[in-house]
Amino acid sequence: MPAFALEPEQEKWCDQVRELAAGRLRALAAVGEPGLINRPLVTALGDAGLLGRVFPVAGEAGVSALDLCLLRESLARECTEAETALALQGLGAYPVVQSGTRAQREEWLPEVVAGRAVPAFALSEPDAGSDAAALALSAEADGPGRWRLSGEKCWISNAPHADFYSVFARTGQDRGARGITAFLVPAGRPGLSGEPLALLSPHPIGTVVFDGVPVTAADLLGEPGAGFGVAMRTLNLFRPSVGAFAVGMAQAALDAALAHAARRTAFGGPLKDLQSVSHQLAEMATRTEAARLLVHAAAAAYDRGAPDIAKRAAMAKLLATETAQCVVDAAVQIHGARALQRGHLLEHLYREVRAPRIYEGATEVQRTIVAKELYR
Repeated sequence: MPAFALEPEQEKWCDQVRELAAGRLRALAAVGEPGLINRPLVTALGDAGLLGRVFPVAGEAGVSALDLCLLRESLARECTEAETALALQGLGAYPVVQSGTRAQREEWLPEVVAGRAVPAFALSEPDAGSDAAALALSAEADGPGRWRLSGEKCWISNAPHADFYSVFARTGQDRGARGITAFLVPAGRPGLSGEPLALLSPHPIGTVVFDGVPVTAADLLGEPGAGFGVAMRTLNLFRPSVGAFAVGMAQAALDAALAHAARRTAFGGPLKDLQSVSHQLAEMATRTEAARLLVHAAAAAYDRGAPDIAKRAAMAKLLATETAQCVVDAAVQIHGARALQRGHLLEHLYREVRAPRIYEGATEVQRTIVAKELYR
């Protein structure tokens, strides 16, 4: 299938996801407590079968990155909280999908897909955000096949109330990516604690503190010393879909701006007849569509196993998140003061749209990746 054209059944499925999000999921999001995991919303995503689209069916090699992008964009256009809840289920559990043991997958993945278990992707630290290879969480040997984790993770989505964590720690003395190992750490392990953080947009996010938390060889995700690859392979899948989330928000903002400009009168006619407004709308629409096409192209490249997926994923996230920021800001400007009122769609999107330019690799990191890949 060409990356620039969706099949009719794909379009129909996206419409169905939007209908579900606008109805049942938005109502559940509205009654959730800001800053905490909305477990009824996560369960509803599982009941609707949407979480099942994020994970490969038993016996299949993997999930479709394009399906993931279409799903995230469709949810984001109607309910950003539902989109984020779904994305975090995938991000937190995908290290288990790709690198977990059979026992780990059988224990946790059915619960994640059903929305009964909530995972977390624990990579970032207070001094290791964009430079993920600089992480300092230590895994000190405590006998054959045993370690104790000591240190802190920060800006971790679903923390500190997740049911398990995909944790990346340093098991060797090598600097950089070498010596990093991935572990599956269930909540409730001795020495594991944390606290929530309050952000501009109230997502469930917090810190995780490891005070000699015991882990064994049975908790390994992949081989010792190969954890950085586990993290990067997960991000290569999810980075294009972060772009899809951004495109969904941009499209929601554009739709709102188009409707407002058609009905709002000023200077003797509707706003849309003012060239300054109509040209802005045209620019917003063009940039949103360009971002969407780049996201779809990156996802299609991932699905066919293209060798340049790191570059394509970085390009997609870079363009889409920067575009969404511009489109939402322009939509606010077209609406004027009413868009700044608490509870307005654009006030909500204005707070939501800022974070994707930072997480899963900030804009500057994406530019660095693209530049390096150009010379590879």
